[in-house]
Amino acid sequence: MCDAEIYRAEARARQQLALSRRDFNLLTLAAGAIAALPTHAAPLPTRGEAVRVPTPDGEAAAYLARPAQGRHPAVLMWPDWLGPRPAYEKLAEQLAASGYAVLLLNPYFRWEKAPLVEKADLSDAATITKVRGLVARFTPELIARDSHAYLAFMDKQPGVNAKRRAGVFGYCAGGRQSFYTAAAVPARVGALASFHGGGLVTAEPNSPHKLVSQMRAQALVAIAANDDAKEPATKAAVQQAFADARLAAEVQVYAGTQHGWCTPDMTTLYDAVQAQRAWGRLLHLLETALV
Repeated sequence: MCDAEIYRAEARARQQLALSRRDFNLLTLAAGAIAALPTHAAPLPTRGEAVRVPTPDGEAAAYLARPAQGRHPAVLMWPDWLGPRPAYEKLAEQLAASGYAVLLLNPYFRWEKAPLVEKADLSDAATITKVRGLVARFTPELIARDSHAYLAFMDKQPGVNAKRRAGVFGYCAGGRQSFYTAAAVPARVGALASFHGGGLVTAEPNSPHKLVSQMRAQALVAIAANDDAKEPATKAAVQQAFADARLAAEVQVYAGTQHGWCTPDMTTLYDAVQAQRAWGRLLHLLETALV
């Protein structure tokens, strides 16, 4: 699950250990990891720019990456709980090179400018405490309201093909936010992906998995092995929710991975091989679902 206490505990544990050979290899791999992610056979030239999106609660700063030419399906991208930062801008650009107009979102725009951090640092207790409070303030109601605004903005962009369905995907807390987006705008969202998403199955009435019946999206739910060990019932509950809604869903635990394994600047958690595998499944989902 995506919880500050888990991250802090893992950070303390890592500080007590010497840097292992595997950790050193991950640090080396992370520098070139984004460039190694699968793309189309011939990646498209892209352009990226900071944009401001009108919402009911004021303008939201975001980052838009898209192919330099043509009109393409819109994809919303929710970052992990630490918010948008350079690592996620690079991932947005990488996806744009595969033929999508990608809007990287700042879930905390009402309260904080982005980036909150330039790169992931799980040992910074003050930042962790601050972000934990922001996560709590970003309610499902706000997520739904913002999702309408973001998709309305994207549908007006010259590089977006609004006749094709849109996608949404996210990491950690962004995985949960992606569920809320897909439920809030079912007529537009045709693909949903969650990478090491936290809080997907809870006892609350608005638990993300309980909203699947409101969706019309095909899904990819990529689960970290250590998350699965903590909450082994999550995968079955999510899979059953999509089955009951008669929606195609790929729910997979990625062996040997830790929470955060898909985010390149989580250098001690990142798994380059498994992240590439999951990225390839994302490309397959978008290609087949956004018609």
